[in-house]
Amino acid sequence: MNKKEANEIKKLFTPANCAISRICGCYVDSEKNKKTELKEAFLSLPEEEAFKYFTIFRNALSGTVGKNLINMEFPLHTEAEGGTQHFLLKLRDSQLKDDELLEAFYDKVIASYDYAENYYIILIHCAYDIPARSADGLEMFDASDYVYEFIQCTLCPVKLSKAGLCYNTQTNTIENRSRDWLVEAPEQGFLFPAFNERNSDLHGLLYYAKNPEKMPEALIDNLLGCVVPMTAKSQKETFQAIVEETLGERCDFETVKNIHENLSELVEETKDEPAPLMLDKYQVKKLLETNGASPEGLEEFDKRYANVEDGSSAAFVASNVVNTKSFEIKTPDVSIKVAPDKTYLVENKMIDGRPCIVIAISEHVEINGISVRPVAAPKEEE
Repeated sequence: MNKKEANEIKKLFTPANCAISRICGCYVDSEKNKKTELKEAFLSLPEEEAFKYFTIFRNALSGTVGKNLINMEFPLHTEAEGGTQHFLLKLRDSQLKDDELLEAFYDKVIASYDYAENYYIILIHCAYDIPARSADGLEMFDASDYVYEFIQCTLCPVKLSKAGLCYNTQTNTIENRSRDWLVEAPEQGFLFPAFNERNSDLHGLLYYAKNPEKMPEALIDNLLGCVVPMTAKSQKETFQAIVEETLGERCDFETVKNIHENLSELVEETKDEPAPLMLDKYQVKKLLETNGASPEGLEEFDKRYANVEDGSSAAFVASNVVNTKSFEIKTPDVSIKVAPDKTYLVENKMIDGRPCIVIAISEHVEINGISVRPVAAPKEEE
């Protein structure tokens, strides 16, 4: 799924476009005990309560595709009888009305989700009557080609509100505030099946992680059966290691600066595309070859890339491996940040036999917020 498709589903979580038919939930305490459960038609909820649920469901479709929103595919064996995909499909087709399936789902989550505090499992079933689109891309709400039926699961922490004082309107006094257990924004969630090319894709799902660096691998493996992809941080570190090892002695200042500029240009050119720019093995290899990698280095690249998850099929999200907002230079003692479109101001030069970073400056210079005058060029001796 791309951002445009995620946003289309996100719009369903509003009063005007609500496509939610049923909501079920299970509140779990820190000892992994089921404390209470919810099973209702969504439209039977009080309006204010429904609004708060809408916010939770939209949050689980927020963030960046490739970072917070991660497309996952099911291995073929999970679609067989008894597999994880097959189980989720039965749950969806039951429209959350099969109590036995619901309890089995809750049990799978509780057994696999390593979370030390209280949390709330929320499941919803939705049926989206997909409006057809005209040749110019406009939606025709009176024409529908297909119904996208899906479930969404969110896992929300439940935490005790902070202690404090409050104003009691009835007694007109300031007094101690009662502390309540509050359902917070989701930490994890998933949408099944995926909504690819505005249609159901039973072979995949969209996973949400509030903190993509803390993926619950046991939950994803046991409940979903999907392979956990590299996180954004892991992609960046792996890409950096590949660049260093492939370029070897040619991994100098100017070469790395050129790679940064090349990637930044690619990301900028595709920023309006709904899907993030992906860099596969051949694009990364071409990038390194263009920037001076030796034939021996490219052979090492092939060996190194074979160890990156699925080998030749592995790809990096471009925005995960390059910081398009800043060009950063670090030494053990100094850190320099430059606007990405001003990298030409920074050079690596030998001065008095020492390698130096040289930055061209304008007339306006500030140090700790204080404007200073640039050092004037020495006058020629008469």
